[in-house]
Amino acid sequence: MLDNSLVETYAGLEGRDLIKSVLRNHVGKTALVSSFGAESAVLLHMVSEIDPHLPVFFLDTGKLFQETLDYRDILIVELGLTNVRSIQPAREDLEAFDSDGYLHLLDTGTCCNIRKAIPLEKALAGFDVVISGRKRFHGAARADLDFINIADGRLKVEPLAGFTALDIHAYMVSHHLPSHPLKLEGYRSIGCEPCTKRGGSDEDPRAGRWSGTDKTECGIHFTANGQIIRTVQRQTVAA
Repeated sequence: MLDNSLVETYAGLEGRDLIKSVLRNHVGKTALVSSFGAESAVLLHMVSEIDPHLPVFFLDTGKLFQETLDYRDILIVELGLTNVRSIQPAREDLEAFDSDGYLHLLDTGTCCNIRKAIPLEKALAGFDVVISGRKRFHGAARADLDFINIADGRLKVEPLAGFTALDIHAYMVSHHLPSHPLKLEGYRSIGCEPCTKRGGSDEDPRAGRWSGTDKTECGIHFTANGQIIRTVQRQTVAA
């Protein structure tokens, strides 16, 4: 059983040191969630040097840019990742709630739920620890991000929480990591194609996500616009 004392166990650790310590203490119970987006190569590279066999969950929503799918394949090979698992939404959920594929135009919350939150929660069954690549400089609900916290009974690990945009760039350059093709075209944060626009800055890299709305999170990280949420079960997804 996880409790808040674990937060103190990893106090003062970040980056590689935090990843190493967590993997050492939670063997076989840890997974990484990656979008293979604009900044994903940094965390994936760190993990590849520590444990290239670590389960990496990639949410293939059916709405991603082809460039993201291609980038995923490139990084898998270049970094030697051996356990990347592409997670897709359940066919029955798509048939029930998004049969025409246009749900994102009517209800982005439900769309993210059936294409991301529900599939990920199912995939994470049996895992006690989840590593992701969120950073404080992304702002909004992420501005006060902790390196370690507990949410919904899992240890949430954010090794790059304190990284700045300059840190990300410097790491990419020093390790000769390939950039996401769309980043070279001006996309600073990359999600599903219908809900992502070119743009963003060091001060607000996620400005192109759900542009024109007050939505800033898809919900898979247990927080949406600063509020703790729970994954909605399939039978109540339309509520």
